[in-house]
Amino acid sequence: MNPQKLFFLLAKHPSNRRVAQQVHSHILTSGLILQRHAILFNALLRCYSHGDFPHQAFSLYKHFLYSPPPFDSFTYSFLLHACSNLESVIPGYQLHAISFKVGFHFHVYVQTALANMYVSCGLLREAHQVFDEMPERNFVTWNVMITGLAKWGKFESAISLFDRMPTRTVVSWTAIIDAYTRMNQHEEAVAVFRRMASHDGIQPTEITFLAIIPAASNLGALDVCQSIHAYVEKRGFRASDIRITNSLLDSYSKCGCIASAYRFFEEISLERKNLISWSSIISGFAMHGMGKEAVENFEKMEESGLKPNRVTLLSVLNGCSHGGLVEEGLKFFEKMVNEYEIAPDIKHYGCLIDMLGRTGRLEEAEKIASGIPSEIANVVIWRTLLGACSFHDNVEMGERVTRKILDMERGYGGDYVLMSNIFASVGRYDDSEKVRRLLDERKAFKLPGHSFV
Repeated sequence: MNPQKLFFLLAKHPSNRRVAQQVHSHILTSGLILQRHAILFNALLRCYSHGDFPHQAFSLYKHFLYSPPPFDSFTYSFLLHACSNLESVIPGYQLHAISFKVGFHFHVYVQTALANMYVSCGLLREAHQVFDEMPERNFVTWNVMITGLAKWGKFESAISLFDRMPTRTVVSWTAIIDAYTRMNQHEEAVAVFRRMASHDGIQPTEITFLAIIPAASNLGALDVCQSIHAYVEKRGFRASDIRITNSLLDSYSKCGCIASAYRFFEEISLERKNLISWSSIISGFAMHGMGKEAVENFEKMEESGLKPNRVTLLSVLNGCSHGGLVEEGLKFFEKMVNEYEIAPDIKHYGCLIDMLGRTGRLEEAEKIASGIPSEIANVVIWRTLLGACSFHDNVEMGERVTRKILDMERGYGGDYVLMSNIFASVGRYDDSEKVRRLLDERKAFKLPGHSFV
């Protein structure tokens, strides 16, 4: 097979390890002098560096280091891409120095790859330095910096760069939408999405929708959710991408439209329903106080052969708690530990205590709270139980729980107020006043109440 055919084979399968290894083996066994074919060498290097085996790009490079084909800017950009995939900065530093020495340091492809390598390794200052020193930037360079800064939580810096970007692409728009969503600035995320949608030539991708749908969910804005849904249907993404269907399902639930969410869920074939699909609808039913439906769908999920994770189990426990299904909740908790062998975290324990507390089973709740492993136990668990004591006027347990809370944390005034209210509810007004005075003396922090009247 001649070098041209080998090149086209690699170009057709740019990230296929098997093809790369077959081509590499053919080169070695056929006696082809790779040093004379720089384009083929770079194609093989690119295939290794962009796939799931970037370390092999370095093996290839080292093999020809002392009798190389004429390395060019693409050689170094592909090797730097391998460093990015490996998140390995040491060879990245070395390649930075070599590219400078051989005169490719200021080539736009090499500098973009350098910035990407530093961003991938979390070295944002070095990435900024490379970016600032670039005599020329293309849209890929800007996208690398904006998405990288957003990835590492430097949202304001990402937005600042976006505002300076001369020509924006769907990648940069998506990165900023995602940044605003992650900053909980959901209205800004929706505003940016609308600006993007009004630009001719900019078409949102699946990733764009996965960034904007959670913003609509967190706003609880049904009209925004419906608008995005219509856009998704127009672009034909829902039928092809289960992630978008799951995200819309979750969004309709959070926007108060559980019927639409369930319709979405029912339209997914059993083969395509994944754990996120089931968890989303179970969580949606739980959120709307529909405990029976949450339990039914959890059991259907089990029948389908899927094994729940800790998120799914938390959702069904929430459904049991809000639906008053205590025995079912206890059964699922036991199943979680004994059958699925998933160690409960503090949220699972909190849900269990809330469920028992709502129905007045305070002794059981106290026993569970006392048995939580010390490495995950926190004061919130005991505050949940104290709230239940207040609701059920259980003074004796309320005093015990308050002492436990004050041993852990004394600065929150709400604890004193709850205990004071418990005393007042059973006519122990002197004790109630003492606790109130104690609150004033300790100057404990208390969130002010709000009135909408």
